[in-house]
Amino acid sequence: MSMWTWVLLACAAAFALKLLGYSVPATWLAHPLVGRISGLLTIGLLAALVALNTVSYEDGFVFDARLGALAAAAVALMLRAPFIVVVLIGALSAAGLRLLGLP
Repeated sequence: MSMWTWVLLACAAAFALKLLGYSVPATWLAHPLVGRISGLLTIGLLAALVALNTVSYEDGFVFDARLGALAAAAVALMLRAPFIVVVLIGALSAAGLRLLGLP
């Protein structure tokens, strides 16, 4: 099969999964445990995505300016800075670290 066939099959599967979600009884979704699990799962997936994109490069791990930028953004988050400020601090930190010679 070609790549486009796989892409179309994946689209159809995602759409079918979404339609299946509408058939879940509302009482199941109203359960507090479902709300807690879905909230924690979202946070876990986003944290894994950020960690993976921060230290991965091609086939291995690399520690470069992105890790410093993530640390600076984490400090800004701990200080409860607004989101745009966190993004700017992360970007400026990465730029500054690369200016200092980090890859």
